[in-house]
Amino acid sequence: MKVFITKRIPDTGIQFLRNKGYEVVIRDRGGLISAEEIVHGIRDFDGMISMLSDPIGADVLAEVKKCRIIANYAVGTNNIDIKTAKKLGITVTNTPDVLTEATAELAMTLLLTASRRVVAGDRFAREGNFQGWEPLLFLGKGLDGKTVGVVGMGRIGRVFARMVSGFKAHVIYHSRTKQDVSYPLVDFDTLLKESDFISLHLPLALESRHMFTEHQFNKMKNGVVFINTARGPIVREKDLVAALNSGKISFAGLDVYEFEPEITEELKKMDNVVLLPHIGSATEKARNHMAILAARNIDAVLKGEAPLTAVQVE
Repeated sequence: MKVFITKRIPDTGIQFLRNKGYEVVIRDRGGLISAEEIVHGIRDFDGMISMLSDPIGADVLAEVKKCRIIANYAVGTNNIDIKTAKKLGITVTNTPDVLTEATAELAMTLLLTASRRVVAGDRFAREGNFQGWEPLLFLGKGLDGKTVGVVGMGRIGRVFARMVSGFKAHVIYHSRTKQDVSYPLVDFDTLLKESDFISLHLPLALESRHMFTEHQFNKMKNGVVFINTARGPIVREKDLVAALNSGKISFAGLDVYEFEPEITEELKKMDNVVLLPHIGSATEKARNHMAILAARNIDAVLKGEAPLTAVQVE
């Protein structure tokens, strides 16, 4: 049986499949995959490992001939029409849990890097501008005694909250349902009004798309630090730019973007914004575990067994 992989993943997953006797074909080049290439995978292969950036809608799924499983190399699956896949008998899986710590670490990194002006300070020093210690040089915001609002208290949100707590910060959270955590659950408006730092850890869904716009930014304290390692379209990017320009948001750290891989030009010019190329899960451990989990899901389904991490249709 044949498996198509839309981007090269760590060799651990590829070798697992080859050791199991599968013929593995890899689209081994960068850039976004075309619809024709995805159709080729859906039509001519028994299984496919896809990326979050691969659009697999009903029009693509209509071309299915052989494919029995799409193993998404990500936690989120908003790039796949899950309902149509189910109707066609295609199993969709994801890679939860194995990237939790890595993504939470990156959110914490962005929070500290943005709020303590690390990137701007590094550039200042490299350009030869440092003439000695100054009392007001690159003043940033500290976490000690501040309120951090966590939007989405799932696996990643919990680990992030645990990390933040180590800095003597007060954590509050907003989620659709109350979670079994010691942090207080608050309504969305309360989180916006009380938080000094806000970090997003929720999936992209119909109700979360453009959850943060000018309306929500205006309810925040002046000078908030805003972090997004979740999904870009949760935030209306032009409104974020306006909030940064006005000072409503003092610093932002972003790993995801509304029109990814495109990044709003204004953001690139701002010294109070740290931009990363969607590397939330980019640790050796996390990416290797993701590769193995995707490969094991492929193997299980093509053997007629239950997948390890099937995505359920809501």
